[in-house]
Amino acid sequence: MFTGLHTMHPTDAELATQALAEEGKYRFPSFSASDAVTLGLSLRKRFRSSTRHVKGKGLVISIQTIAGHPLFACTVGDLGDIGGIGDVSLDSWTCLEGMINTVKRTGHSSFYVEKGMSAMGKNQQIAFPIWLENAPCCPIAVAACYSGSSPDDHYLVSTTIRDYLAKLRRDSQNFTPSVPEPPTPVAPRGENTEWLPHPSGESVFDRPNSPYNNTVDGEGRKLV
Repeated sequence: MFTGLHTMHPTDAELATQALAEEGKYRFPSFSASDAVTLGLSLRKRFRSSTRHVKGKGLVISIQTIAGHPLFACTVGDLGDIGGIGDVSLDSWTCLEGMINTVKRTGHSSFYVEKGMSAMGKNQQIAFPIWLENAPCCPIAVAACYSGSSPDDHYLVSTTIRDYLAKLRRDSQNFTPSVPEPPTPVAPRGENTEWLPHPSGESVFDRPNSPYNNTVDGEGRKLV
């Protein structure tokens, strides 16, 4: 007997379409190393407050430029004890690099590529591209995290980027440029007689009288 409603989960094609729409929507006005660190710490903080982390899940995070220059990287959790049991496995970073390479090759998030290929009946190793508003040719950087669950990892990265961009917009709207102070009026100088001509008409720079200044001798003859 039918007693409840079945939850309709989105298809892989619908998830791929949603991921593609997020890529077009989440564009940065600029992206610096400081932005990468702030974004990476936000990802770490959100995961640490999630139920997955409480249940013992670990996470690896990497943010790097499209050319491969690392901007932020960290591990949330432990690699494990001697028995090999831990929150993060040694293969986690290898899987993360595979996701980053997918973004570099395609220019799209690995989640979009995974769901798009899954909709076509293909499998793909499951990062999110960081785009600039005025640079539509290719992503400027890649933000990726891996915990073993591609839907959860994609949701973590996309929502963190969404909220970070919203904060940037709020800060830019609340920013009031400082108004330059008006120039301070300069009081007129008092009269300075240092450079005024001497009352007698003589200059302070005149050379003192010297017998060598005379051009005639005592008898009125001109000296050569």
